[in-house]
Amino acid sequence: MKKYTLIFLLISALQLKGQDKIDASTFLAKTEFKIGYSGTILWSNGFLVGAEYLLKELDKTKERRGAKRTNTHQFLFNGNLSFMTNFSSKTDTGGYANFGLTWRRTNKKGKQFSIDLNPLGYYRSFLPETYKVNGDRVDKVFLPGRGYYSPSISVGIGKRRKGKVRSGSYVNITYSPRFNYNAGTLPTFSIQYGFRFNFKNKK
Repeated sequence: MKKYTLIFLLISALQLKGQDKIDASTFLAKTEFKIGYSGTILWSNGFLVGAEYLLKELDKTKERRGAKRTNTHQFLFNGNLSFMTNFSSKTDTGGYANFGLTWRRTNKKGKQFSIDLNPLGYYRSFLPETYKVNGDRVDKVFLPGRGYYSPSISVGIGKRRKGKVRSGSYVNITYSPRFNYNAGTLPTFSIQYGFRFNFKNKK
């Protein structure tokens, strides 16, 4: 199932890239990097770094109350890495990686609404110091913990700063279940907020 999902994402990315109206742009002009907070606030806190690559962008104009309003719609490929822990008890520590597609709408005032769908997700937990018995020996376990398949879906809002290096801010609510968690599924909700950066100023 994971193999077919990856193939689907790659084909979709190639199709959207072929129709991109800004194909002449450089890689840096089409890529934004982001950094911010990621966690559940109450018991698990950490940071997130990621990147978004623009696949397709189009403008839609609608007439409302005698005035024309233009919204920009973007489709992006996104990838994220995050690390979270409970800094007081040193429990619930883990790293998370996901990849998928983002749809984002931006109005003329720069206000944004977005949905992220990340079918490729992996969560790795890290346990405190752990030992195992090997015959008559007790050995320390190297990087104790477990890995889980953990896709995610996010809904968020943000604000774009057109033509700036710090190109925007965002707040996302994310649902990311962990599968095969003690023979079941662990539903997990988290919040992310931070800033997006573009290292090439847009004119």
